[in-house]
Amino acid sequence: MQSIEFSVVVPVRDEAGNAAALAREIAGALDGRAYEMIFVDDQSRDDTRAELAALKAELPALRIVGHRKNAGQSRAVRTGVLAARAPIIGTLDGDGQNDPADLPRLFAKLTRADAPSNLGMIAGRRAKRQDSWSKRIASRIANNVRKALLKDGADDSGSGIKVFKREAFLLLPYFDHMHRFMAALMLREGYAVEFLDVNHRQRSAGQSKYTNLGRLAANMTDLWGVMWLQSRARLPGGTDEF
Repeated sequence: MQSIEFSVVVPVRDEAGNAAALAREIAGALDGRAYEMIFVDDQSRDDTRAELAALKAELPALRIVGHRKNAGQSRAVRTGVLAARAPIIGTLDGDGQNDPADLPRLFAKLTRADAPSNLGMIAGRRAKRQDSWSKRIASRIANNVRKALLKDGADDSGSGIKVFKREAFLLLPYFDHMHRFMAALMLREGYAVEFLDVNHRQRSAGQSKYTNLGRLAANMTDLWGVMWLQSRARLPGGTDEF
């Protein structure tokens, strides 16, 4: 069996009309590479899972993992990372707003020869965000507050497109919504994080799973928790075996 170098994890819930098109785009963007894509269906109530299953013969790199109960986006990402076979993981939101064409650039930046030895993640930063005015303003306020308090350097914590080392992710503490704090959590474990501008597109089908107020309430609660985690971190400076 060919060794897999890159696993792309896509959490989806009620993304019929988006999921199949996104899978085909990922296949096109990574053609010629040793990769797999893992769509994690978080108990969709529409035809998302059937839409993906119909692609199995067409896209041999496609794997579908389904939750038996709805568990949220962060759990779906973690489920996909645990199932992944590659040492490097890429993530995309399932709504098609992230552009799979950006994945090779993020992968190359993470794995470049002169990368810092502790580089754990390259996070996408949406340069021209294709969302409503109210959503952009709410996100900007939340990002500014979060960045000031966590000092993680992340201008766009809500961007779903990231490429990171699997071993680094598995060291991070898991909690619901942790995918929005991955830069801070990576830094907490002693990893370096870099950012890269990426494309962002309008949603072609379905609707967002989050409201501005709901997202803000969850972020503020989680923010205090991540600040507490930062305050309790102690790094050993490396290990030696004798």
